[in-house]
Amino acid sequence: MEKEEKNTKSFEENLEELAKIVEKLEAGETPLDHAIEEFQKAMVLAKNCDEKLKNAQDAIHKIVSDDNEIKNFEMSE
Repeated sequence: MEKEEKNTKSFEENLEELAKIVEKLEAGETPLDHAIEEFQKAMVLAKNCDEKLKNAQDAIHKIVSDDNEIKNFEMSE
């Protein structure tokens, strides 16, 4: 997964792939070079998940204003 590759996967897809990588690494049977590659992929996936969560949080903050009135909003991905 390249750094410049646009992430079009959903949060759930990224999280599922991240979990699979973690399972492989926790098993301890992955050769070091491959483990490093998998770790790098996992870090990119974790960053993507974090970004999607922050975007969702921002969208929620836009829904409710400071005076607790509901605002119109659009959810974009």
